[in-house]
Amino acid sequence: MNINFDKQNGLVPVVIQDDRTLQILMLGYMNAEAFEKTKKEEIVTFFSRSKNRLWTKGEESGNFLTVKSMDLDCDQDTLLIRVVPKNIVCHTGSFSCFGDKSNKGFLYELETKISQRIDEKTEDSYTYSLYKKGMNKMAQKVGEEAVELVIEAKDNDESLFKNEAADLLYHFLILLKAKGFTLEEIEAVLKERSH
Repeated sequence: MNINFDKQNGLVPVVIQDDRTLQILMLGYMNAEAFEKTKKEEIVTFFSRSKNRLWTKGEESGNFLTVKSMDLDCDQDTLLIRVVPKNIVCHTGSFSCFGDKSNKGFLYELETKISQRIDEKTEDSYTYSLYKKGMNKMAQKVGEEAVELVIEAKDNDESLFKNEAADLLYHFLILLKAKGFTLEEIEAVLKERSH
């Protein structure tokens, strides 16, 4: 990665994005030293213009940003870093410096939570208890939820319809995990079809 630190007096802007939901979390700046430290430790470190020193996001709060990927823009003077935030990002208490957590992209966060419950064998979890019952039960549950959604689609109760749609998506994510697929793989199929 050949970053042009010369354009802006040794600093480049860094856009921080949630790797799961794609929500923009914050904007910071890096110098070459902050970039190297971030690359090495896989935890975001900025150059703080107000403190005039390197500053690892979360060094006081514990709300670290774990790096998943780093991309350079076409002019080689701006970074996009996709991260998994440990908790809230903004010092004001908001999830993001641009506001609260967005609903958009939440399915990826839910997919991660479902995967964790299954992988960690969380005994008091409905997700894991359904998973333990096997493929037939998980597939049956998706079928039941699909039928319930169809029934609600014929009526005019928006709340019931939305709840059944949510139930179907939730159980579909459990089934995807059990089959060893991800939501992103299904999106890729849909994207390919759209050409």
